[in-house]
Amino acid sequence: MADEEFLPVVTFGNLMSEGTALSRRGQHEKALGCFNDALNLRAGDKHCLITRSKCFLKLGDTENSLKDAEASLQIDKTFPEGLYQKAETLYTMGDFEFALVFYHRGRRLRPDLHKFQLGINKAEEAIVNCIGNPSSVKLETKEELCFVSRQAEKKKDSQKQQNKPTKEQKQTKKQNPKTERQLLGDLYADKAYLENLLKDEDLMQSSTRKGIKVMDLILAGISYLDRRRDFWQQQKPIYARLYERKLLRQGRRQDKKQKPSDIARSIAKNIEDIELLLARGSAEESCRKAERMLQKVQAWGEDEVPNKNELIGILHNCIGNAQLAMGQMEAALHSHEMDLDCARQNALLDAVSRALDNIGHVYARMGRFQQAISTWEEKIPLAQSSLEKAWLFHEIGRCYLELDKAETAQDYGQKSLQSADEEGDVEWQLHATVLVAQAQVKLKDYKSAIMNFERALEKAKLVPSEAAQNGIIA
Repeated sequence: MADEEFLPVVTFGNLMSEGTALSRRGQHEKALGCFNDALNLRAGDKHCLITRSKCFLKLGDTENSLKDAEASLQIDKTFPEGLYQKAETLYTMGDFEFALVFYHRGRRLRPDLHKFQLGINKAEEAIVNCIGNPSSVKLETKEELCFVSRQAEKKKDSQKQQNKPTKEQKQTKKQNPKTERQLLGDLYADKAYLENLLKDEDLMQSSTRKGIKVMDLILAGISYLDRRRDFWQQQKPIYARLYERKLLRQGRRQDKKQKPSDIARSIAKNIEDIELLLARGSAEESCRKAERMLQKVQAWGEDEVPNKNELIGILHNCIGNAQLAMGQMEAALHSHEMDLDCARQNALLDAVSRALDNIGHVYARMGRFQQAISTWEEKIPLAQSSLEKAWLFHEIGRCYLELDKAETAQDYGQKSLQSADEEGDVEWQLHATVLVAQAQVKLKDYKSAIMNFERALEKAKLVPSEAAQNGIIA
C-alpha cells in the first residue's frame, strides 16, 4: 500500500505530451496508445482526436484518420484543425475535390493560417493534373461541414451491390464508345475484356479458392473503371458547377461576345491567382496583377459584371494586402480605406468588417495603436463568431499593452479568453492567457502573472508549440 502512494498520477495532459513526443520520434504505434488512453480519460476531446487522426494518417490508416477528423467536427463544426486534418486525409485518399472544399472552408474561417492556402494550392494542382485547369470560385460555408467522403460513399455503394446481386448489376452504364475510349485510354481494352467475360455463364457461377464469386470480382472491376471514366469526364469540379447554377438563378444577362458566367469565372480565377501569388511571397507581382485587374473591372459595365462594386472592393483589398507585405504602409492604408468606402456605399457588411480589420492591422504595424484600437472597436459589432471576437479582443488588448495601459489590456485579455473558451479554441486560449499574464507583470501582480503563465504553458503543450513553450518558460 505504501508503494501505491508513490505511483505517478497519469493525467490527460501527461498522456498528450508523451504521445506527441513519441509521434515526433516516429514511434507512431506507441503514440497511438497514449492518445487512446487520453481519450479514455477525456472522451471526445477534439484536440486529442486530431492528434490521433494525424497519427493514424502517418501509419497509413486513412479510414480511422478520417473518422477522428470528422468526430472533431461533430463536436465543433468550425474547428480549424479539424477542417485541415479532414482536408489532408481526403487529399491523401485521392479525393482532391472534397479536400479542396475543406481547405477553402478552413481559409475562410482562419485566413491567418497559411497552411490552408498551401492546401488549396496542392489540391488545385492535383485536380489540374487529373482533369485539366478548373474554374475557380469562392465557396460558401453554409453547408454541413461534416459529410461522408466520396470514397466512403463508394465503399457503401460497393457493399450494397455485393449484398444485393441482381440482373441490373450486369448492366453497365452505356457511353459513346469513342468518348469512353478517349477517357479510359489503355484501360478501355481491359473494360471490354471484363464485359466479354460476363457472357460466360459457367465462369460467372464459379468461385475462387477463397470463396469469392468470379462474377463479383468482374463487376467490381467494371464498376471501378466506370467510376474512373466518370471522374475523368468531369471537366468542371463540384464548386465550379455550383457557382454556374448560382449565376443562372440570379438571371444574369448574356453578353453577345462573352457570357457573364464566363466573365465571372475568369474574374474569380484571376483573384485566386492574385491571392496565390501573395501567399507564395510574390507580393509585387500580386499587386501588379490586381491593379491591372482593377482597371479592367472598372471599364466593364454593370450588365457584364452585376457585382462590379463588390469586385472593386475585393481588388482594393488584394492591392492593400500586397502593399502591406511590401512594407508600403501609407499606400496599403489608402487601398484598404478605398475598400471600406466601397463597402459602405454598397451596404456590404462583410466587406466593411474585412476592411476595418485590415485598416486596424496597418495602423498597428505603423505604431499608431490608438487609431488601430478605434478601428477594431468599430468592427466588434460586426464579428460573427466567438472565435473572431477572441482574436479581435486580443489585438485590441495588445495595442493597449503597447500604450502602457496595462489594466485595460488585462480586461481585453479576459474578454478574449472568455470568447476563446466559448469557442473551445486552445490556440486563442493560449494567446489570451499570455496577454493577461503580461499585463499583470506590468501591473506588478506577479503572483497572478505566474499562475497565468503556468496555465499558458499547459495550453502550449496541448497545441502543441515548442516555440510557445520556450517563450513562456523564458
